[in-house]
Amino acid sequence: MTIQSLVQQIKKKKSFLCVGLDTDIQKIPEHLKTHDDPVFEFNRQIIEATAEYCVAYKANIAFYEALGLKGWEALKQTIDYLNEEYPDIFTIADAKRGDIGNTASKYAEAFFTDLNFDSITVAPYMGKDSVEPFLKYKDKHTILLALTSNEGAFDFQTQDLKDGSQVYQKVLETSKTWKNSEQLMYVVGATKPEYFKSIRAIVPDSFLLVPGVGAQGGSLSEVCKYGLNKNYGLLVNSSRGIIYASKKEDFAEAAKLKAQSLQKEMADFV
Repeated sequence: MTIQSLVQQIKKKKSFLCVGLDTDIQKIPEHLKTHDDPVFEFNRQIIEATAEYCVAYKANIAFYEALGLKGWEALKQTIDYLNEEYPDIFTIADAKRGDIGNTASKYAEAFFTDLNFDSITVAPYMGKDSVEPFLKYKDKHTILLALTSNEGAFDFQTQDLKDGSQVYQKVLETSKTWKNSEQLMYVVGATKPEYFKSIRAIVPDSFLLVPGVGAQGGSLSEVCKYGLNKNYGLLVNSSRGIIYASKKEDFAEAAKLKAQSLQKEMADFV
């Protein structure tokens, strides 16, 4: 998907909501567990209920890998369903890959060619040769971990460097020098809105994937205040707060109401 197509969807829906499909077999409603593929059935109903309010879905790959072959089958069914039924919605493989070049090439092939996701999250620690293989794919996007929403982010990401910058700023600056860097997006946690100003000073035009709104307590208004740009430039993710709004048979309707509520808040900024 091109950035222009993503921006058009944001304008059309007055939303930059990303729904996280962190589907845990232990947390889905009991009545779904009689289905041949309960994970896919849960995802399908969540997608049906929320698609009109969001512009992206993010599948957290760990929840599927943990189920072995059945998990990969559910993931494949989910991405195929999205691509067939909702081709205008941006898809994210939240895989957090990051390895040497030949391995990175295979990860890119798996998620961009076989599964046909629009984007993938990647860790920057091993540098450009671990990221550039993902950037070779036309109209596919690599979402680099820059400043995450977890407590441990302060262990490394905000450490001071000799030039006065911090590690996350160095990641941003360096990534701009990589081949096809215009296809980069960045993960920036909603629980750290005070950092958005410095991030936008370095990557003013890039899209930011922002987890942490909802269950993790991030503020949408604060994120928008410092993170929006001329093309909106935000994909604000909510996972547990939407998909587990109810654990009963009304789970899809409850998810719809949560997604609708966030979309209404976002409409004021679009």
